[in-house]
Amino acid sequence: MAGVVNPKAFPLADQQLTVSILDLVQQAANYKQLRKGANEATKTLNRGISEFIVMAADAEPLEILLHLPLLCEDKNVPYVFVPNKQALGRACGVSRSVIAASV
Repeated sequence: MAGVVNPKAFPLADQQLTVSILDLVQQAANYKQLRKGANEATKTLNRGISEFIVMAADAEPLEILLHLPLLCEDKNVPYVFVPNKQALGRACGVSRSVIAASV
């Protein structure tokens, strides 16, 4: 049940960059420097403790994530979309799909 990548998901990482990003997310999870979920990502941005936001481009509906890029630009925090929420969930070390993660 792979979701379709929404054209609103910009900037979208290519395959090679996605692998690097998911590896970084996995390392952050090992060091307990990761927050999973759209609400947790919003909290870390508002508190000013977020370095980087990763979002899933196949989130359904994508609108539940689209407040994050605006907040990221406001706080000068880099963000990127990866194509698959299941892969992001695996990189985060959980069995569920994850639509947003904050490093």
